[in-house]
Amino acid sequence: MPADLPFLPFARPDITEAEVDAASDAIRSGWLTTGPNAAAFESEFAEFVGGDITAVAVNSATAGLHLALEALGVGPGDEVLVPTWTFTATAEVVRYLGADPVMVDVDPGTLNVDLDVAGAAITDRTRAIMPVHFAGLPVAQQPLRSLADRHGLTVVEDAAHAIPARVGSAHVGAGHNEAAVFSFYATKTVTTGEGGMVTVTDTALADRIRTMRLHGISRDVFDRYQSTTPAWHYEVVAPGFKYNLPDPAAAMGRVQLGRAAAMGARRAAIAATYTEAFADLPLVLPAEASAGMEHAWHLYVIRLGDDAPVDRDSFVQAMAERGIGTSVHFIPLHLHPYWRDRYALSPEDFPAATAAYARVVSLPIFSSMTDGDVERVVTAVREIVW
Repeated sequence: MPADLPFLPFARPDITEAEVDAASDAIRSGWLTTGPNAAAFESEFAEFVGGDITAVAVNSATAGLHLALEALGVGPGDEVLVPTWTFTATAEVVRYLGADPVMVDVDPGTLNVDLDVAGAAITDRTRAIMPVHFAGLPVAQQPLRSLADRHGLTVVEDAAHAIPARVGSAHVGAGHNEAAVFSFYATKTVTTGEGGMVTVTDTALADRIRTMRLHGISRDVFDRYQSTTPAWHYEVVAPGFKYNLPDPAAAMGRVQLGRAAAMGARRAAIAATYTEAFADLPLVLPAEASAGMEHAWHLYVIRLGDDAPVDRDSFVQAMAERGIGTSVHFIPLHLHPYWRDRYALSPEDFPAATAAYARVVSLPIFSSMTDGDVERVVTAVREIVW
């Protein structure tokens, strides 16, 4: 690592004093749990996404996926189609409900779910499909919706990477499907540290998610505690969960949401710089968004080509020696012991994902990167693979 340069991490939250002040104000207000900031965040997120949707704040995208599937009635004996190219949360929430995730391969170009493979995996037990907008590249909505409609499936979009991705004039999550779930984890394009949001078109679905996010109680704590008249009574209508988003996190999220377009533009600019700088190298560069779509660029994932002078692991080590962090997205689910052993999965069942995994590396891309940071990455990559 160069002695005069600090370590450049793979990801870093883009936090300003405005976020710090908003969280501090929320703490000073006395609302430490779900309160007025969470309610405002939901309204502002729904307006940001657009469409005739309702947004429900939760404490993680994992919680949101769980709640969405539960509200849609997924349960024991059901199957849910899940791409193998994802984080384990996408599949594990299916198991929470006693259902079975059915892993399917991905398109070798986009690394989004291969809808032809998904279609072939549908059985009479299949209830839903959960596509992942990998790296912020939207899944093609019309073929996805057509597949779901032909087979009577519901669609829960794992949109953890997808702010502020667009499909046409609408953001991902604007009502193309039954539900979309966003992540505000620390590395995401909009962050609350930990947190998530579910968008749905059906108000009854939103009501169920709200109820189940807080112990199955019929009234949110905010509704009970803001009343100027005695409002202590509530009813438990289901065995719910503890998935609500605290107000300091929501306050931070409101500021981040207001900066989402600018932060997204900076990520897009970094991605464009990388793509131009690496065009002549023995790399497979990430797929661009199709016409009419907008990429969120949560990740910039390269693949080492057949003629690259190093393999993936050697590349990661060489970048680290230059003081630059990288990551791998993802280790496919079929290679993890739990999923592999429970469902008797093998690498040969997923040729596209298995081949990609051996070559992928995620480069640093975050909106607070300086031009000097970007140039460091470009220089290092070119030194290693030229």
